[in-house]
Amino acid sequence: MKKLKNIHPGEILLEEFLLPLNVSAYRLAKDISIPQTRISGIIKGNRRITADTALRLSAYFGNSAKFWLGLQDDFDLEEETLVKKKELQAIPKAHNHAA
Repeated sequence: MKKLKNIHPGEILLEEFLLPLNVSAYRLAKDISIPQTRISGIIKGNRRITADTALRLSAYFGNSAKFWLGLQDDFDLEEETLVKKKELQAIPKAHNHAA
């Protein structure tokens, strides 16, 4: 089975929220009072969604801040898992050390 690529929260923001609602990154940035460069960075996958941004996005779109932070956490965990796969596999399990 082919593994799906790890989707950055910015791609979800763009494809599932901004485009369907016909809201530009510029308009979103102005409406939630953050720099447009922050939104652009998130959409391009170069910037994380912070707690501050998550709170603002949740207020704007009517969903929860945990939704946005959950997307970011899922993305971050997947990226780290890929980067550290061998290192993580080499860590012994706690039950192997039980007396």
